[in-house]
Amino acid sequence: MKKIDLTRVSLAINGGNPVRTDPWLDNITTGEEEKLAVMRVMDSGFLSLFEGSHTPDTPFSFNGGPEVQCLEDEWSDYYGVKHSISVNSATSGLYAAIGALEIGYGDEVIVSPYTMSACAIAPLIYGAIPVFADVELNNGSLDPKSIAERISSRTKAILVVHQFGIPADMDAIMIIAKKHGIKVIEDCAQAHGAKYKDQYVGTIGDIGVFSLNVNKAIQSGEGGVCITNNNNLAYRLRLIRNHGEAVVDAADYKNIVNIAGFNYRLTELQAAIARVQLKKMNQMNTVRLEYIDYLIDGLSDIPFLKPMLSRDKCYSTYYVMPIRFDKCSALIKREEFVTAVNAEGAKFYQGYVKPLYLQPLYQQQILYKKGYPFEAPVNSHCKMDYKHGICPNAEKLYFDEMLINEHIRPPQSIEDIKTILTILKKIYPH
Repeated sequence: MKKIDLTRVSLAINGGNPVRTDPWLDNITTGEEEKLAVMRVMDSGFLSLFEGSHTPDTPFSFNGGPEVQCLEDEWSDYYGVKHSISVNSATSGLYAAIGALEIGYGDEVIVSPYTMSACAIAPLIYGAIPVFADVELNNGSLDPKSIAERISSRTKAILVVHQFGIPADMDAIMIIAKKHGIKVIEDCAQAHGAKYKDQYVGTIGDIGVFSLNVNKAIQSGEGGVCITNNNNLAYRLRLIRNHGEAVVDAADYKNIVNIAGFNYRLTELQAAIARVQLKKMNQMNTVRLEYIDYLIDGLSDIPFLKPMLSRDKCYSTYYVMPIRFDKCSALIKREEFVTAVNAEGAKFYQGYVKPLYLQPLYQQQILYKKGYPFEAPVNSHCKMDYKHGICPNAEKLYFDEMLINEHIRPPQSIEDIKTILTILKKIYPH
């Protein structure tokens, strides 16, 4: 086969033929097994069996129906934990985790600026103040050094995100947490089945939170699961999930702090789908990592593209393929590169998420009337300056370096991954 001189190939942005014209396939992870699970629920006639009441003699009420309870048991078995508490979204799970830990006005929670917005707003829901620590450039997760610098006498928790499915530096983070007597919430929304050394992420801190959103590695459309080994935290999570204020009296539960009337309940339909998806997770992760390894190996020939690699002795499951773009080596701007690549039929996007503290909510410091909770008297000592530059690594990734490709998963094939590399290597000589 005659070797093609890529330096003479005309790029699509210059009128040449694109490498790919076929559309990329959506993240469809469901099939016949999920259809059968849905029909099992439909045939039962019960789409939900939750009730917001304390009925200890009824098998299905406060704790949900059979599909919900089976999902929670199977999730606990997989992760080797005592308790799994399903919720209607990982966002709800994060809110419930903050509430279960009795965090509120006068408290601070250290959060990541480079992740989904719910991670930072979860403390604010209960009146606590989010404190943004910076991230590590090589993987996007919280930097333990930056965490240590943000600790104060008011810090009650660290909300760690295992960004992109790459485990954060949990040894260092847990040392900091134990030193200061603070709690750790692990956001594992993008890290199903990932391991930090020999432990599943989500099992290291006090509470782990997983997402079952349609875009995640496994999904039920919407949904989430919280896990913990603490009996009291598990019960508090269930109270917050299901109208706890209507339950505590009959249950003779005394500590009603943060036990408000939320409805974070998962339906029987969602739980049935999630049970099937959990069984598929290992195989789907195996295929995803085959694609990732192939892509990382191929990118070694392109010096200005630096894939974010798994931490040593960790098992990363890669929600997306995160790549750092070195504009000094490339000699062009990131947006120019992305325009050229996408014209060839790839689908990269840049930046990921704008650092959260640059959102209007934090710039104006108002969520409720009168500037609350920021201006609440009990939070007067928690004055935050959410200015540009407080997390330089997060800003560098967003404004200058980060590239994301999300098509490194089924139903794409290895041939699709080869196409991505072909496109990148077509652009490189130019």
